[in-house]
Amino acid sequence: MASLDPVLDKDGVRLTVDDAIATVTLTNPAKRNAQTPALWRALVDAGRALPGSVRVVVLRAEGKSFSAGLDRRMFTPEGLEGELSFVELARSSDADLDATIASYQEAFTWWRRSDLVSIAAVQGHAVGAGFQLALACDLRVVADDVQFAMRETSLGLVPDLTGTHPLVHLVGYARALEICATGRFVTADESVQTGLANVAVPADQLDDTVRDLAAALLSAPRDALIETKALLQGAVERTYETQRASERAAQARRLRDLAGLGE
Repeated sequence: MASLDPVLDKDGVRLTVDDAIATVTLTNPAKRNAQTPALWRALVDAGRALPGSVRVVVLRAEGKSFSAGLDRRMFTPEGLEGELSFVELARSSDADLDATIASYQEAFTWWRRSDLVSIAAVQGHAVGAGFQLALACDLRVVADDVQFAMRETSLGLVPDLTGTHPLVHLVGYARALEICATGRFVTADESVQTGLANVAVPADQLDDTVRDLAAALLSAPRDALIETKALLQGAVERTYETQRASERAAQARRLRDLAGLGE
């Protein structure tokens, strides 16, 4: 298959679009796809650049590691050129500090849009910010060499890139606390057993498995999948009776649409 011209290619992020499937690739394998504010801004731009035809977004990474987490230069007094160091962040006003972290989080939020299904293809190390980026997606397919770890607490910080919410929902409070507090590695087998990953495959089968999953997701009518995703996303927060009502309302919309009676 011929390679696609990138829609976006900057700061360690490349976006390509093939009809209904978009692929976001982390492209700095020499640095184990370490994350920086520039990379996060590029991820935000990738989300904004998606054409309306896209239904599935695949997140993948070049090299042996999905992402080894934050670029360690961010922890130094000098920081990264052109970016606020952690020391400078700490000296910011409450409002500025909150706004800066919120801007970082934007790179991790759009993957769960109701009109998309996102799949993270994860190999090797997915540590800290790398773990949280994988957690930002709806689904995770992992290679058998995957090693997830949440190292923020071990460094005196907390996971603040939107990872705590999906982690607790996927593996439960007690296991999430233990994973974060110890900073230990979670292997492919455990990630599947606990629901963190949908499936684990040999590394050389990762791309093909994700491609097959994307094709299967596209087999369902788009509007039905959007409604189903919205129902499932809200199910945990809703009461049983409220969820029943949400199902009825969603089904009414689908029946009327299929009958040609939609608005």
